[in-house]
Amino acid sequence: MSASPVLELRNVGLAYREGRLRLFDRRRFWVLRDVSFRLFEGETLGVVGRNGAGKSTLLRLLAGIYEQDRGVIVRNGGRASLLSLDAGFAEQLTGRENAILSGILLGLRRREVESRLDEILAFSELGAFFDEPLHTYSSGMRLRLGFSVAFQVRPEILLVDEVLGVGDESFRLKSSAALRQRMDENGTVILVSHSTETVRELCDRAVWISEGATRAEGEVERVLDAYLEDEHARRGRGEVLRESGPF
Repeated sequence: MSASPVLELRNVGLAYREGRLRLFDRRRFWVLRDVSFRLFEGETLGVVGRNGAGKSTLLRLLAGIYEQDRGVIVRNGGRASLLSLDAGFAEQLTGRENAILSGILLGLRRREVESRLDEILAFSELGAFFDEPLHTYSSGMRLRLGFSVAFQVRPEILLVDEVLGVGDESFRLKSSAALRQRMDENGTVILVSHSTETVRELCDRAVWISEGATRAEGEVERVLDAYLEDEHARRGRGEVLRESGPF
């Protein structure tokens, strides 16, 4: 692990604007309010927190899809890429054509994607469906194609949002093993997960995000203990963990 971080966030905030109160006046909802942490080269950093805490929004911010409204992001490393499972998919195009389009949108050159089509086909196990239109695919087949394409992208910083194990059981085991191998290859990874066991198994350090702000950062067990203690206290007060959330 390098001495200086490849990525550092200092008091970062991001707001969504919705509705108009009057001319030039818009209501702001702060999805991220005060997020600070560091990422070092070669480490896997786990991000934990309740649904709606801002974790997925954070990854989109780091991928350059969003821009922060306040705070500072210092990038001393290379490009960060979000492992997205449906980037650029079009219903009328075949799986092969979608693979090329999605790969380009994820940062690969066309010739790079085309040179890896055999690997994408083999990993996805789609067979003859690879040359059929996407609208004929089941949801599981879409996940297979999306993961197989996204896994070909090798950015300096890989952003992973709850995609450990996708599709049916056999492919879930296969994709999980492949992603774990990528993490073991001295890659630099930020992993969002609701599974504390996954974070314990895969991550070198962790950061806990709550209500859009950093609550703890550092050694995995210390951060998870604080997070789980807070969850236990919330349940004791009768607070229900939301099953889903937009952020």
